[in-house]
Amino acid sequence: MAKAFFRLQKFLRRTQFLLFFLTAAYLMAGSLLLLQRTRLVIQQGSRGTSTNQALPVLDGMAGVGIIDPRMLQNPRPGPRLLVGMDTLQEPALDQRHSPRWLVSRNSELRQLRRRWFHRFISDQEPVQTAGFKAMKHTTEHKGTYMGCFSDDSRERTLKGAVFYDLRKMTVSHCQEACAERAYTYAGLAYGAECYCGNKLPATASKPEECNSECKGEKGSVCGGVNRLSVYRVEELRAGARRRRNVIYRGCFRAPENLTDTFPASLIQPNLTVEMCSEFCSKKEFPLAVIRGRECYCGYPTGRFSLHDSADGLLCSGMHNASSAAKGKYCLVYQTPVQDTRCTDRKFLTTKSKVFVALSSFPGAGNTWARHLIEHATGYYTGSYYFDGALYNKGFKGEKDHWRSRRTICVKTHESGKTEIEMFDSAILLIRNPYKSLMAEFNRKYAGHLGYATDRNWKSKEWPDFVNSYASWWASHVLDWLKYGKRLLVIHYEDLKQSLIPKLKEMVEFLNMTVTEDRLLCVENNRDGNFKRSGAKQKDFEPFTQEMKDLINRYILTVDEALRGRNFTGLPREYVPR
Repeated sequence: MAKAFFRLQKFLRRTQFLLFFLTAAYLMAGSLLLLQRTRLVIQQGSRGTSTNQALPVLDGMAGVGIIDPRMLQNPRPGPRLLVGMDTLQEPALDQRHSPRWLVSRNSELRQLRRRWFHRFISDQEPVQTAGFKAMKHTTEHKGTYMGCFSDDSRERTLKGAVFYDLRKMTVSHCQEACAERAYTYAGLAYGAECYCGNKLPATASKPEECNSECKGEKGSVCGGVNRLSVYRVEELRAGARRRRNVIYRGCFRAPENLTDTFPASLIQPNLTVEMCSEFCSKKEFPLAVIRGRECYCGYPTGRFSLHDSADGLLCSGMHNASSAAKGKYCLVYQTPVQDTRCTDRKFLTTKSKVFVALSSFPGAGNTWARHLIEHATGYYTGSYYFDGALYNKGFKGEKDHWRSRRTICVKTHESGKTEIEMFDSAILLIRNPYKSLMAEFNRKYAGHLGYATDRNWKSKEWPDFVNSYASWWASHVLDWLKYGKRLLVIHYEDLKQSLIPKLKEMVEFLNMTVTEDRLLCVENNRDGNFKRSGAKQKDFEPFTQEMKDLINRYILTVDEALRGRNFTGLPREYVPR
């Protein structure tokens, strides 16, 4: 009896030890996860922060000073800040400048990342084959389902236009988008990608291989992995035709040999703009060129770059035979078709040896610059932040870890010694602070493509926003000028006015080479999907005189700092206002 009791006691001791060990291991794992999570939150919360809070001011401006917004959260005295050879005393803090806008923005970023991370994880669950039978191909869809086809990204048939919506993609949305651009077929893949074209893919696949559920429409199929669900949208085109935009590009001198310059042509008596545009759209060309009764289709090229337009009077009466006989000038129109020579993008095949930042103050056009860089180089750009809205629109580098070095450069709004010195070099994008502040305020209240309402502008948040963010605009530039190892300074206004020369500078800085035709394609698609839409107020002036005085002082400070580092000063249009 005693022996049996001893064995039981020994077993219980071993079990107790095992339970203790498992409990300790569980607690240690939980602690590590908590520490990692805390580190991520701290990184997210430091967005736009700087370790040095004191900023330089011009002589005679000691009473104004540039205040870093984070000083309001950590009002301890900071060290002196050196810009050039001048040592300047830290300005006094203005207690009226509330920090809640920066706290709100950092909290917003944390919530956005968590929400999109959980949604992304849940979206990755594969569609079960058993549920495939419940999915519908044609119910409530106006187009005709043509079948499931193989999709090869290197030799894609439906490449006339490409759209992404990793949250709300539906069959109808894809069909309408393709129909409005005059395409015959719409193909969906991966549940969220839409491709348009006028030719069916060559290789058919088994119906069950198209098994990805549409992200925005439960029970409907949107292709699969390397598989396209293809619809014919001919039925929609008649209704969509009136919504298509044919844009007049101008009057240009015709090239010497039009048939060599343009791949497709048509001769038609009584030729109209609509007839020529429709013909070129079916051929999937973005340009329709008219000379008399001759219609030509093609792309902007070195022979025909659309950079030097002629007087419109030289093209007047172009549709009659006598004008056609002269053959010196032609009318050019932009068709609804997308120029696809520069739409292919991918991640770097090997890790980049140089870690490059694309740095800007919020609202300075960083997303637009990423669009230009991606289409010019053919490689994705990364981001220090995970913005689901941008990921949905095709910026696939948003979900890639920002330090993966698989992207050509990384978007950041950070400033401060530690954050800046992580990068080997940087493109510093600067925009007029008046425009930047308004763009960021619009983004906060209406997203990337909308406009804030009149009520938003008249609320008390707007002056608080200006007081906090205007100083950040200046401190961001000054920090990068001080701590950046190798900088290329690009002014948003110069990029907008001289796109190809400035884009060439950026591409060369990234150690990439691109063809002239690819740059012309980028210029032809310069706006992408990121022009704001909605009711824009004309002659709207949200800045008070007090705000203007404050911002103008910051402009002068940044201008002096740029010139002190042998960079071009700020464009003259920044001041006075």
